[in-house]
Amino acid sequence: MTETKTPVDKTALRDAASVIVLRRDADDAPRVLMGQRGAGAAFMPSKYVFPGGALDADDWQVPLAAPLPQPDAARLEEDAPHGIAAALAAAALRELWEETGLILGQRAGWPGSVPTDWQGFANLGFAPSAADLRFVFRAITPPGRPRRFDARFFLIDAGAIHGDLDDFSRACDELSHLHWVPLPEARALNLPFITEVVLAEIAALITTRHARGAPHSVPFFDNRGPRSEFRRIGL
Repeated sequence: MTETKTPVDKTALRDAASVIVLRRDADDAPRVLMGQRGAGAAFMPSKYVFPGGALDADDWQVPLAAPLPQPDAARLEEDAPHGIAAALAAAALRELWEETGLILGQRAGWPGSVPTDWQGFANLGFAPSAADLRFVFRAITPPGRPRRFDARFFLIDAGAIHGDLDDFSRACDELSHLHWVPLPEARALNLPFITEVVLAEIAALITTRHARGAPHSVPFFDNRGPRSEFRRIGL
């Protein structure tokens, strides 16, 4: 008998992870990796965004070769289900792999069977590692939108990526025009409002001593209730 999966209610608030890959070559301004969503997409059509997407049920079971740093894990689990930090890290690494073809991991074998979404990743000899992820932003989509996400944004230094940073040949077709955008120019693109806010936060963050570690606190735009609230996680 074939098992029937319960359909996902895409209008419900769903956990999600987005990945900001920051590239700092010696003679260039810092750049971030962005791509454009399709014009027919139900959520943020034609907008330039970071790689990312909703948390899948299988993300809770993905074995990480190295865990998240403890400060980041603790902040991800504040006001959230226990154990979600590792699942969100797995989702971030999976979305990065699927939408860009870039690998953040360690050379290692998988303990047990490899999930379908990770077959190509594993075939290249890698297991996903969360050691270089930094949790830097959280935002919940306001009510009334066709899709709503409780999105956590992770910052990754491009130096931790394995392989050619300009090779997107293994990417799926969900994002087009994948390219490295100079940080000062990124806000001129057709962006969702929250992406503009995140870019401003990253620009400020990389000028501080926390640029390669956990930030002092994490901004949180909370739109779960009737009123939008802004607070900081970790204070």
